[in-house]
Order: sequence, then structure tokens, then C-alpha cells
Amino acid sequence: MATGNISSTPSQPSYDVVIIGGAMYGSSVAWFLTDNPDFDGSILVIERDPTYAQSATAHTNSCIRQQFSNPLNVKISQFGAEFIKGFQGFMGNDTRVPELSIQSYGYMYLADDNAFAEQLRSAYKIQRATGASTQLMTPDQISAAYPFYNVDDLELGSINLVDEGYWDGGTVFDWWRRSARERGVEYVAGEVVAMGKNAIGTRVETVTLENGAVIACGKVVNATGPRGAVTAKMAGIDIPIEPRKRFTWIFSAEQPLDRDLPLTIDPSGVHFRQDGPKTYLAGGHADEDPAVDFDDFAMDHNIWQDKIWPTIATRIPQFEAIKVVTEWAGHYDYNTLDQNAILGPHSEVENFFFVNGFSGHGLQQSPAMGRGTAEMLTYGEYRTLDLSPFGYDRIAEGRPFSESAII
Repeated sequence: MATGNISSTPSQPSYDVVIIGGAMYGSSVAWFLTDNPDFDGSILVIERDPTYAQSATAHTNSCIRQQFSNPLNVKISQFGAEFIKGFQGFMGNDTRVPELSIQSYGYMYLADDNAFAEQLRSAYKIQRATGASTQLMTPDQISAAYPFYNVDDLELGSINLVDEGYWDGGTVFDWWRRSARERGVEYVAGEVVAMGKNAIGTRVETVTLENGAVIACGKVVNATGPRGAVTAKMAGIDIPIEPRKRFTWIFSAEQPLDRDLPLTIDPSGVHFRQDGPKTYLAGGHADEDPAVDFDDFAMDHNIWQDKIWPTIATRIPQFEAIKVVTEWAGHYDYNTLDQNAILGPHSEVENFFFVNGFSGHGLQQSPAMGRGTAEMLTYGEYRTLDLSPFGYDRIAEGRPFSESAII
């Protein structure tokens, strides 16, 4: 039986690597494994919804930034920018693969009190030391460069106009998946419902699909996004991941701006940016931010009316008259410990690997995290960026990864 052009039955009983989840991260790990000359094993990717209609990948706003407070996150995004801008070359100079770029209108962080201004100054030093082109701006400087902002309540701004902005994440995903399949990675449509471990509980030996198929595995990768905790639980592992709803609106303005709108992070937490030549994108969430059901994608129109639109119109008075063109809700795979990734092997179930918990910055980190996971699966260590600070041990110890720049 096939779903579209993807079978629901694996072609063989055993695989060296079984990746659960075939969206951005499952396909990134699969592709980077095929691109590693030292890996020659078999790979199975299991995707519960091969349309990807409800995946976090499908609902992303597809942006990249280097304005993080932890130098490792800065370096991860720098490789992401390198990969995007050199996409065709990284994909083996395949002439079918398009050349990509980053629409670098920058992220504009706005601080309205001294505490947040100091946080921006501290992060600025880290970013500059790591090679980012971040600039701090006084309210007067913000007004001179972007006269549409209301700066009356601001103390400081922070922006980077190099390799920060929009990129075409959908195309990268499509080509990772397509190229991985062309290189022999098998994708099947199905949902993993159980895992079987060895007698002492140190290895996952099999995964069972809803249709009854039982597949033996050398290593298992959890790339199931907001469902990451459910997948881990099948291996007897608890991780602090839950789906959190995030809303996006595309709107037009009666009076469009005369220059690109940076991705503006208002002190309220609402963010908005340029989308098309005459359209803009806004994002945010409710003040109360509980976990939601996996299939809950309902819009809450009160959030737009009571929070998002008033914030936008206050920050940019020219946006007093705007019209929503389209809107959607998606899910973060939200790490409740520290809103950063959980990566690498489990400390006791040694062949179970995490690629979870990105909390909204997963797409931009997918090149570096996919490459690093492929290295860990192949060599048992990271060979390029040392991603071990994202390891599971900090979860077990309740020791947060330090990163203040969370949106």
C-alpha cells in the first residue's frame, strides 16, 4: 500500500538508522548522513503525515538571526547562513537545485527599560566577538534610519543587517527530502506506536508501526517536533517538550512603508516584519501560553484585536489602518526547561537520539543541527561544531542551557 508515492510498508525488516519524523529535521539528518562519506548504512524515515500539512515546518515564518546571547547559537546560525547562501554547492552543484539568498532586512530588538537594554548590550558583545555584525542604536539613530517607528518609550535598539532575515526554508526542506530519497533513503508513511528494548533497557531494538509492521533498528532518531515527548515516552524516556500555539497574520497597510521593515521584536513580545513588497507579517501568542492538543490549530481572533494590532499600531502609527490578508496557527516544540534544543544520545538508552525542543528557532538551526547529528550517528562525536552543550544530561540534571534571546 502507498500513500501518494510513499509506501506505508518498509521494504526491509531492519535498518541501521530509523528516523521518526520526516519534516525539516528528519530530512536534514537523513540528507547529512547521505552526504557523509564515512556513513554507508541504511536509513528509514517514518512520517505520520506525508502531506506535512500540520507539521511545524509547514507553519514556519522561515527567518534566521545571529542575535543570540550564547555564542554557540550564534555560530549555529552562521553556518545556517553559509549553507543557505551556498545551497547549490552544498547540494553537490546539482543544476536542478536553485541558488538561494537571505533577505537581510535584519532583526530589530527594541528595549523600553534599562534591564532589557543591558541585556542587549551584553548580547551585543558576545555577538560581535563571535563575528556577527550587530549594531546598537539609540532612539535617535533608530528614528533616522527607520522614521516610521514610535521611539518615545525606547532606550535602545539592536539590529544586524548581515545574514538576518527571511530565507526560503521550504525549498531547502523539499530538496533535502528529494535528494535523500534519490540517494537511497527510504521514506514510509506511518505512525510509530511502540518500541521494543533489550532485556536490560539500554537499547531500542525495534519500532512498531500502527499497521503492525515491526522494524529492527541500529539507532533511532526522535525528530517528531511537538510530538517529541510522546515518541521519547515509547522508549521509557521523559523530556520536557510540549506543543505551544503560535499565531501568524499576513496584513496589508493602507499606507505602506517606504523601506523594508526589519523583523521587529517589540518589548511586548509581539513581532512583525516585511513579508512581500506591500505586505507584512506579524506573530505572537496569548498572554497565557499553555500546552495545546496536537490537532489544535484554531485561530483566536481576540488576540489580534486586543493585543497584536494595538501593539503594531502603537509602534508604527502608519499601521493604524491595516487589513489581515491571511492567518494561521502553528506549534512550537517547546522545551519548558530552557527553550533550546535537546540533541544527541540518551545517557542510558544509548542508541536513542534526540533532535527536539527547538522552541521556535529550529528551522534556522537545521543545517548545523542536522550536520552535527549525522556526525554523532556516524562517529559517536561532533566533528565540526561542538553541540554537546545541548545534550540530554542537562535535561536529566535540570540544568538549563543559557540563552536569553528567545522569541
